[in-house]
Amino acid sequence: MESISETARRILDCSIRGQAWPVASVERLIEEAASEEGSRALFGILAEGLSDRFEPRLVDAYAALFSEVIAAALPGSCVAELLARYRRVRRPRRFEGDAEAVYVLSRVTLGADVAITSLVLDAAKRRFPAARIVLAGGEKSYQLFAGDPRIEHLPVAYRRGTLRERLQACPRIEERGSIVIDPDSRLTQLGLVPVCPEESYYFFEGRAYGADTDEPLGSLARRWIAETFGVPDARAWIAPAAPPASAADVAVSLGVGENLAKGLPPEFEEHLLGALAGRGLEVVVDSGPGGEEQERVRRAIGARQDRIRMFEGSFAAFAGIIARSRLYVGYDSAGQHAAAACGVPLVTIFAGAPCPRFTARWRPTGPGPIEVIPAADRDPERVLEDALDAVDRLLRPC
Repeated sequence: MESISETARRILDCSIRGQAWPVASVERLIEEAASEEGSRALFGILAEGLSDRFEPRLVDAYAALFSEVIAAALPGSCVAELLARYRRVRRPRRFEGDAEAVYVLSRVTLGADVAITSLVLDAAKRRFPAARIVLAGGEKSYQLFAGDPRIEHLPVAYRRGTLRERLQACPRIEERGSIVIDPDSRLTQLGLVPVCPEESYYFFEGRAYGADTDEPLGSLARRWIAETFGVPDARAWIAPAAPPASAADVAVSLGVGENLAKGLPPEFEEHLLGALAGRGLEVVVDSGPGGEEQERVRRAIGARQDRIRMFEGSFAAFAGIIARSRLYVGYDSAGQHAAAACGVPLVTIFAGAPCPRFTARWRPTGPGPIEVIPAADRDPERVLEDALDAVDRLLRPC
């Protein structure tokens, strides 16, 4: 009997080829979704595989499939109703009037909260100057904006557990005079789980919006905000409440957000840090959440502690270091979006993308110079040469 992961890949392959799903495979997926292994296959293979390609027909396949899975897991839910509601709310509509409170849902991942959610928060503050602005999400996400007294926090704990645990994390917001803005949050499973009355819900469906372009998500979110709320120039930003930490010439993150395909071999990371230190630069490297990632950073630093130090702390605090550095270097992860939001020159290395559209969508946007180094299916030595050439260009005196 095939594993549930193999079943999920079979469904994904059928979706990509435009074929009907095997009924037995979908039934097994729904049956196994309550287990941890089934949940990992459901989200790690299917949710990411269907949504990360940013193709409208795969977005439709995602909505159809997950409507079935969610309806089976949530008592009282109906597949047809979930899907019909999704098809209504995904259509942009202009907001008219005012609101007493604006709830903005976290995207859950820190990079997406900087690149996209922060744009929504900025627009909400400007469009609703007298309203309460509330970020619904985890503590780590809130820390990125906690230095702004206008941003309140509704704690929501979302973790990568079973399907039921993920669904239960979605809050229910029914405050009188409030609206909810959803920037394609995992809390609602990308718009499928109701979080408030439909008339109060504004959903940026970022996986199919702007499908005729290769614009990055930041630009698409800005366009949707202008269309929906009339704020034409929303900007990405951070305001960590963490006390200032000492900056460096170059801030580096080797984090890959638990997706090892986004990284390159250890030798690449060692040579990258060695080359930066060899240029006489003071380098600070984020340790990440600990465990294997921290050990990887230690090995990459090696015996060069005289010019390279490892930062251990929250991402919000590291983002503060990025904001005061001359340059940021890292993989496709949260650090690149923090640098872009702060206008810090950055070099970002993209490896492991499922398709070219993914790289285009997640390209960081901001007021500073940005160099994107493609790494998929390339010799790491050539990637290193390109990355260091970009470093030299960005640090060259004007």
